[in-house]
Amino acid sequence: QVQLVESGGGLVQPGGSLRLSCAASGSILSILTMAWYRQAPGKQRELVARITSSSSTNYADSVKGRFTISRDNAKNTVYLQMNSLKPEDTAVYYCHALAGFKIYWGQGTQVTVSS
Repeated sequence: QVQLVESGGGLVQPGGSLRLSCAASGSILSILTMAWYRQAPGKQRELVARITSSSSTNYADSVKGRFTISRDNAKNTVYLQMNSLKPEDTAVYYCHALAGFKIYWGQGTQVTVSS
């Protein structure tokens, strides 16, 4: 079992920055990849960024050049640095982990970009 706890969401003005954190606990050695997804009201959940155990990354086209995913293995934490935020980035952001053949989700953290 893997437990994921997100933090760092909030209200920010357009053009601002936020950093989300996802702390993993439990069977963390089995984690293969971690990722951030988001879901805006009335829309499907979508992949934002993914990082593998070897630190390879990939991003949604809509966030490339603005968001950066990283991991601190010593802290068992994955981060999502979000810069140049836009109103369309408003969503609930979820941490995701693939461990063995199981998928785990965090509880989500709200990010609102508004003036």
